[in-house]
Amino acid sequence: MNSCIGFQWDKGNSEKNWEKHKVTKNECEQVFFNLPFLVEEDTEHSISEKRSYILGQTDSRRFLFIVFTIRDQLIRVISARDMNKKEKEIYYEQTKKYSKI
Repeated sequence: MNSCIGFQWDKGNSEKNWEKHKVTKNECEQVFFNLPFLVEEDTEHSISEKRSYILGQTDSRRFLFIVFTIRDQLIRVISARDMNKKEKEIYYEQTKKYSKI
């Protein structure tokens, strides 16, 4: 992700994220800039291209789960929704050491 220079938005995915989960493009972008966040590969769904997911929070502390891929140094959000209970537990456990610094 360090080599990424911006975001690429697909109209269909953006509309789906808003209609199903009320997540805006702006909220998605915030998650990539607000520390702490947790990024992992999504090997189960990386069939035609490498996918990853990020657990993080927006400026208003909304906790989101976002699936994305990187194309031509651009982050392309595939789906975004609120974290479920298990994802929040993972996020808190993995990032609590960050808050002690």
